[in-house]
Amino acid sequence: MIRKIVQIDEEKCNGCGLCVPSCAEGAITIVDGKARLAADNLCDGLGACLGDCPQGAITIVERDTEEFDEGAVEEHLKKIGRAPSEHHPLAAAPAKPHHAPHHGGCPGSRVMTFAPSVASTAEPAVKRPGQLRQWPVQLHLVPTTAPYFQDADLLIAADCVPFAHANFHDEFLAGKALVIGCPKLDDNRFYQEKLTELLKVSTVKSVTVLRMEVPCCGGIVGSALQAVTASGKDIPFREVVIGIDGTVKK
Repeated sequence: MIRKIVQIDEEKCNGCGLCVPSCAEGAITIVDGKARLAADNLCDGLGACLGDCPQGAITIVERDTEEFDEGAVEEHLKKIGRAPSEHHPLAAAPAKPHHAPHHGGCPGSRVMTFAPSVASTAEPAVKRPGQLRQWPVQLHLVPTTAPYFQDADLLIAADCVPFAHANFHDEFLAGKALVIGCPKLDDNRFYQEKLTELLKVSTVKSVTVLRMEVPCCGGIVGSALQAVTASGKDIPFREVVIGIDGTVKK
């Protein structure tokens, strides 16, 4: 069948292994000092590993290969000593009951509960105006020729970031043009192509990417970095990692 799957450029790969833990299915392994797919049917083609390759050696391609096999993934994870997942939210295999809990697998899908912060239980603070100055914001919807991208500092944010980081508007959004997306649920190659076009036709002055700390969120960083390179422009780039507890990790 023709489907999306990870492709690793062995000439670019230096065997650092940063991509290995970011793959929830355990599909990537290091062999003879190079990252390689352990088996095609273990790769879901979502590209969670893209943002964790400093060499840009990992891309998503479409080719004829075997179907993604969730059962094979669970057996493989057991074999290599990683906790198997009861289900994968986007697996090609039939979905398990919606109430099934998450055990292991992708950290971005693991159910967690947080205690409210001290600030959230205090008296309401003085309301401040929001810093959003454009519409739309979804990367799928924004026109690459929109005037708000001209001479702008571009902020690329993963969907979950504004909900996790309470001071998102004042600390990161103020004065910037915004696009948002989810690298776990969307096509990272589309992100790369759309961002490349945007950067080529606009006069963006800088790019800041805000991602969550979970591995599957790294794809948006990889897409943005590749887009900056493909644009042929020398654009300052910054990555900021937000913890699931809302703190700035990097």
